Amino acid sequence: MTIAITVGDPSGVGPEVTLKALTEEFSADTTTYHLFGDPEQLHRLNQSLGARLPLVSQDESRLSDRVVVFATAHPKPQAPWIPFSSAAAQASMAGLRAAALSCLEGRCRALVTGPVCKEAIVDAGFSSFVGQTEFLSELAGTPDTVMMLLGCDDRERWLRVALATVHIPLRLVPERLTAARIDLAITRAAEACVALGLPRSRVAVCGLNPHAGEGGKLGDEEIRMIRPVVDAARRRGLDVTGPIPADTLFHFALRGDCDAVVAMYHDQGLAPLKMIGFETGVNWTLGLPFPRTSPDHGTAFEIAGRGIASAGSMLSALRFAKRLAQRA
Repeated sequence: MTIAITVGDPSGVGPEVTLKALTEEFSADTTTYHLFGDPEQLHRLNQSLGARLPLVSQDESRLSDRVVVFATAHPKPQAPWIPFSSAAAQASMAGLRAAALSCLEGRCRALVTGPVCKEAIVDAGFSSFVGQTEFLSELAGTPDTVMMLLGCDDRERWLRVALATVHIPLRLVPERLTAARIDLAITRAAEACVALGLPRSRVAVCGLNPHAGEGGKLGDEEIRMIRPVVDAARRRGLDVTGPIPADTLFHFALRGDCDAVVAMYHDQGLAPLKMIGFETGVNWTLGLPFPRTSPDHGTAFEIAGRGIASAGSMLSALRFAKRLAQRA
């Protein structure tokens, strides 16, 4: 089995957490890893971190090599990589595209993506870039994708949160939120529970407004849109309930009263998820033709290059991608 891994923005912590996660996971099995990044940087980091991973550049690799590095910047700028630079953004996008194509063409079974800088990517000329999830969906020709974040606390209590809307300004959520998007998130969340082998697929749906609209006094989206979608999904046989006020739903979800939550917008779902699983959380794109995961943190430019970045989330993403690939 071969797993593709992009290191993300080379000026961030992606390269570091990738090698740290691989160091911990490498001896677990015989998986082969294709890394997409700067070979010189990764070889240098491999030495400075004491990782001792058997890194081999693509042009020198053999079938028996288990960690092969595919260069993503031609020509490579002078080191070090600079945060928010066009060169770093171009390299991160080249790696993302190449790694995704390796999955679409069957060379790799799953994709793990390192963190990128959206601001730098847009400034570098990718004006339509919203996020890696959306980019991969367009490249794969699968628009019906949903972002799910998973994480657990120190008592192994899980939250699994699917998002009805993702990377849009908060002021645009009410107009971009549609019955179709809510229905898709509910459906994908239920499918995810099955894919994970959970005994049940109980999905709870958040309201959009405080107190889930307070009977229409604080907004009518719950009455007009969310509840009818939930009722229709229930008639299709899905085990779904809602809309439920978000300020109480996550308490009950962490207690185990449901298996997945559908949140209406990004921070509604991700704030509680990151509260309980910041260093172990995993981003999973539902609906792609191949498994794709990523750590739930950003580039962390402020600590990049210092060797202190935690690889917990990247390790979780890597292990989860392998688990999904084996089930596929």
